[in-house]
Amino acid sequence: MSQFVVGLTGGIASGKSEVTRRFEALGIEIADADLVAREIVAPGSPALEQIARLFGPQVLLADGSLDRAQLRQHVFASQEARLALEAITHPAIRARLQALCGAARSPYAIAAIPLLAEAGGRQPYPWLDRIVVVDAPASLQHSRLMLRDGIDAGLADRMIAAQATREQRKALADDLITNDGHPDHLQARVEELDRLYRELAAAKHSA
Repeated sequence: MSQFVVGLTGGIASGKSEVTRRFEALGIEIADADLVAREIVAPGSPALEQIARLFGPQVLLADGSLDRAQLRQHVFASQEARLALEAITHPAIRARLQALCGAARSPYAIAAIPLLAEAGGRQPYPWLDRIVVVDAPASLQHSRLMLRDGIDAGLADRMIAAQATREQRKALADDLITNDGHPDHLQARVEELDRLYRELAAAKHSA
């Protein structure tokens, strides 16, 4: 059971997935909020039933799974609808992440939460012992996003603008990983933080 949990976050196309892969390679278990978000709306789940009651049966596909495109139209059309959806999904996501981290067998666990700043930062996640932010220059985020998703510059701008600012994310950080395109530097920083987190986890366990 892991008693020490690190929250990992960062802006879109900042390199969070690359960083989590490197922690995984060091034997650390990762609980991914994006994967959990899909899991908690699986057919038959309480969250999906609540969503269908709120938005109507048209948000379900013929096989009973969530019609994400249809739901997206509702949510992007109304802030009230978005907040109502988040009131259903966010508590379920937080509870599942906490359970996964608590069951981890590695010295510490990482909860990868891309929208941590947007979701209220530390307050909804009092069980996070540490927060690490993956940071990249906005220009690099922009070019990576265009390349990764095959989108134009205008859409990349809007996607970045829809998230919290770099300053808001960095204000949450106990630790910062600068992912500015140098893989060797990235690996060295991950290994440095891994040593730190193992020490802090051991100290908490023995306290």
